[in-house]
Amino acid sequence: MSRSFLVLLQLVLWAVLGCFAPTYSTATSKTNYPIAKPNCVDHCWNVSIPFPFGLGEECALNSNFSITCNTSYYPPKPFITNSNLEVKDISVAGQLRIMKRVSKYCYEKGKWRSPLRSWLTSPMYYVNETANKFVAVGCDTFANVYAYGDDRSYRTGSNCMATCNSTQDVTNGTCSGFGCCETEIPNLAKNVYVQLDTVNNYTNTTDDVIPCSYALVVQKEEFNFSSTILSKEWNVEKLPMVLDWIISNETCNNACQDNSSCVAINGEGHRCACKEGYEGNPYLPPGCQDVDECENEQHNCSKNAVCSNTEGGFECSCKKGYRGDGKSALGCTSSNYRRHIMLVLGISLGIITKMISCFGLYLKCRQKKSVKMKKKFFKDNGGLILQERIDRGSTSSSTTRIFAAEELKKATNNYDKTRIIGQGGYGIVYRGDLLDGRIVAVKKAKMMDPTQVEQFINEVVVLSQINHRNIVKLFGCCLETEIPLLVYEFISNGTLSEHLHNKDKASAISWSTRLRIATETAEVLSYLHSAASPPIIHRDVKSVNILLDDDYTARVSDFGASRLVPQDQTQLTTMVQGTFGYLDPEYLQTNHLTEKSDVYSFGVVLVELLTSRRALSFDGPEKERHLSQYFLSLLKENHLFHILDDNIVCQGNTEELREVALLAKRCLNVKGDDRPTMKEVAVELGGLRRTTKHPWINNSDILMESDALLTEQPIPFGYDATFSITSSTTEYDSLKHNMEFPAAAGR
Repeated sequence: MSRSFLVLLQLVLWAVLGCFAPTYSTATSKTNYPIAKPNCVDHCWNVSIPFPFGLGEECALNSNFSITCNTSYYPPKPFITNSNLEVKDISVAGQLRIMKRVSKYCYEKGKWRSPLRSWLTSPMYYVNETANKFVAVGCDTFANVYAYGDDRSYRTGSNCMATCNSTQDVTNGTCSGFGCCETEIPNLAKNVYVQLDTVNNYTNTTDDVIPCSYALVVQKEEFNFSSTILSKEWNVEKLPMVLDWIISNETCNNACQDNSSCVAINGEGHRCACKEGYEGNPYLPPGCQDVDECENEQHNCSKNAVCSNTEGGFECSCKKGYRGDGKSALGCTSSNYRRHIMLVLGISLGIITKMISCFGLYLKCRQKKSVKMKKKFFKDNGGLILQERIDRGSTSSSTTRIFAAEELKKATNNYDKTRIIGQGGYGIVYRGDLLDGRIVAVKKAKMMDPTQVEQFINEVVVLSQINHRNIVKLFGCCLETEIPLLVYEFISNGTLSEHLHNKDKASAISWSTRLRIATETAEVLSYLHSAASPPIIHRDVKSVNILLDDDYTARVSDFGASRLVPQDQTQLTTMVQGTFGYLDPEYLQTNHLTEKSDVYSFGVVLVELLTSRRALSFDGPEKERHLSQYFLSLLKENHLFHILDDNIVCQGNTEELREVALLAKRCLNVKGDDRPTMKEVAVELGGLRRTTKHPWINNSDILMESDALLTEQPIPFGYDATFSITSSTTEYDSLKHNMEFPAAAGR
């Protein structure tokens, strides 16, 4: 049988079956409004394609709404043009469902790779945050979903960790972190990426668990967790995801036809919508058509009234021999009937009066219940413990204020979305305006461990009493809500991450400013580790948590993951928490949190200050994704200046850049014992800042001598003193004489 005959037979079958394929339209059965441009096909198999979408660019509003009907499938499938996104259905009201591939990676010794995929790139689409959820599945799974803005000047994200030892640990239908984790997706996500990784390479699981991990953004109703996914390889390739679509501001007024209006959507764009009393496709001429409410029985005319259709609405009038309002509850009635109605109304009014009285009592009881609930939350969240400490003088009410829930609700305009100034894995931060005129940042955490209430109160007391100019001040907390709220001072100039990772802003931050920011941050961490009582491990040091005021002074923030260290301990055993790219590898492997975990994270921040690159970057080659690893590899090859930010390299500061690079390398040692303490880091950076102002700065011999005096570092445990000093000096000399210097130095 020839190939041409088979193709012909397939076309005939499609034609025959197409007669029986269901068709879809946005119109009602009584109106049958057109949904596509004239002479344009309005469906691909059984999927309707309403304008502004169209099969081909000539049938669409523009290229962003072009749909391709791929006939190489049977039956044919519609795809967004120039993409692999299969379309399941499109709503002219602003949504479409697509089929999206599940990220799936199975571990084999030496073959695990951390994937990254771009899910969306068009400015016309973004993931619907209420209809979808982010899910991670596996027994040793760490997954992230990131959302970038159009110009990549900002980034938000969510992460999930799913762990278990065997399939006996999990519960079907539940994604609580055992075998399955789910969380919300970032708000208004357009450019979406997902990353999948493992913590222990599936070394702690039993034989009934396969070493496979999955991550997906999926329509909430379309995924239900089952333990069978963990015990045998899951072969589902794609699941539905809901997108919202918009048209740009420039085309809105031209696109919207008669009897429709242009509706703004979250400040991101617009859509067209039919006015009340009209229906149809608002993007197609002649626009939305009048709905005949009388014929369609969509009116509310009362009994004995006549409905008359009008343009965009309808009117109700009483029949002959009847009086009244054709739309009122009484309707159109005769005279005798009206007298009976008045009597019934009198009785009803009496009943209504009693009901109002009862409703008033109900509101009063509800108010009492609300007060009782607030008192319960206050007690459960440790309010009595905190109040007792204030009363006995162990802390002051001037430094640890207990805010009322109503006060913060009013300050944030009932936690309006426009007040959000930051969000992450631990919670959402809102801008608030207090009655006394102060601007504050109100942090709303996502969860609270009821067994850690006393520790939470202890942390609030300690953090509110910290008096350091480079730490964001904690004003107090609110304990009347189910999850406590924390109130911080408001810092106006954004985060260090925003300034470093925006090209225009990064060029405005000089090397001297960056060195000062690094020194101030190191001094804060040194203070927390050495001077605070009890010592504090921040546990989430990153450029996003370093705020800048108007003078570019560093202000360390976000102690939501911090832990207080008991005086008789040097490490804590905790579940791994932090941000991928900054996490201490030793902490990841052992779950042992120490002060050196902050040192590693600070080392990553130092590299960010030197390079203006992100800790995790997904735009370039795979070897450049993890900034710390790429930096160390270049340093080892004496190619440091290949990665430094061009804005900070000049003829006069190459020695400083080398010294800071070597310090970052020491902070990034895999073993915590090989890293310096934050006190040593702060002293070395402070000494370097003072040395740069010295008139002998260009004398390299004096510089080396001053470094030896300024960086008098304790010898790490287990190292011979002579070897340690000699090794460090040799490493510096080697880097100094052999490191490649760019031809454009002094630019």
